[in-house]
Amino acid sequence: MNILVTGGAGYIGSHTCVALLEAGHTVIVADNLCNSKAETIDKIKQITNKEITFYQIDVTNEKALDTIFSDNLIDGIIHFAGLKAVGESVEKPLEYYYNNLVSTMVLSKACRKYGVKNFVFSSSATVYGDNTVPFVETIKLMPTTNPYGETKAMSERILTDIAKANPDWAVVLLRYFNPVGAHECGLIGEAPNGTPNNLMPYITKVAKGELKKLRIFGNDYPTVDGTGVRDYIHVMDLAEGHVAALNNLTEGVHIYNLGTGQGTSVLQLVKAFEEANAIEVPYEVVERRPGDIAACYADTSKASIELQCVAKRDLLAMCRDAWRFEKESLGRKDEN
Repeated sequence: MNILVTGGAGYIGSHTCVALLEAGHTVIVADNLCNSKAETIDKIKQITNKEITFYQIDVTNEKALDTIFSDNLIDGIIHFAGLKAVGESVEKPLEYYYNNLVSTMVLSKACRKYGVKNFVFSSSATVYGDNTVPFVETIKLMPTTNPYGETKAMSERILTDIAKANPDWAVVLLRYFNPVGAHECGLIGEAPNGTPNNLMPYITKVAKGELKKLRIFGNDYPTVDGTGVRDYIHVMDLAEGHVAALNNLTEGVHIYNLGTGQGTSVLQLVKAFEEANAIEVPYEVVERRPGDIAACYADTSKASIELQCVAKRDLLAMCRDAWRFEKESLGRKDEN
């Protein structure tokens, strides 16, 4: 299929582009590069030895998006484009509501106009809020812990209502848990602009000496060691989940968790990183961060049964691949 990937130069988007191209799909990317880099597109081409059509546009821009749809025969959408930092969403709610909701609505309008009926949406485990673990797709959503989670839940609702009004649409809502790691070649990985909001790139930058120490937000949660527990999934397992979703498209709305089903605490992840890479990661415990919850991990049985999608890469592989990417990117900077 010809797949439009919005946010395709970003972390999850770029790895999914690789998985799509390797599965034989054609990829068109739309990205405004607000938290990504244009050179990532070249690296995807280098990894796959395949071409990508790239548009540097903001998906909230209806005219620019119309150009993409009129210039290309698009069979399906994977919608990643959006602001994604939980803490930042508490500080900048308006930006999050505007960007994340308007992009979904503008994209859906273009799909309706051009007869594109296959829509895979990048959702998040944050829609579950502070719920009982493991999170199963059928539990009541409680996204009110932060505006980011609200935008994901609202976008899910928008797409669900559109699918009800258009029964020939196939909508897949993929609720991600915590993607970490990088492509095993070391060419692409998580490289946010500015100070990282996510844990793994923060760990790698501390390990590299670019940041002095890791800040752990709270150690008084009711967990194994007091630090927050999350379900970390290798980004390539997550990317392959999108290919599995496209391979199993059927009319209606289908919701899947993409995770490992295992909870890992922040301290456990730090120790795994140190073990995998034989390097020390200095850290300090600071106050809890607004919008965070104690524990979040998936029930992955539905994706396993219906999509034959099971995470294959373990925690040590996630840590090794993340560090390889960080070292490779350091080497490239030294060469310049």
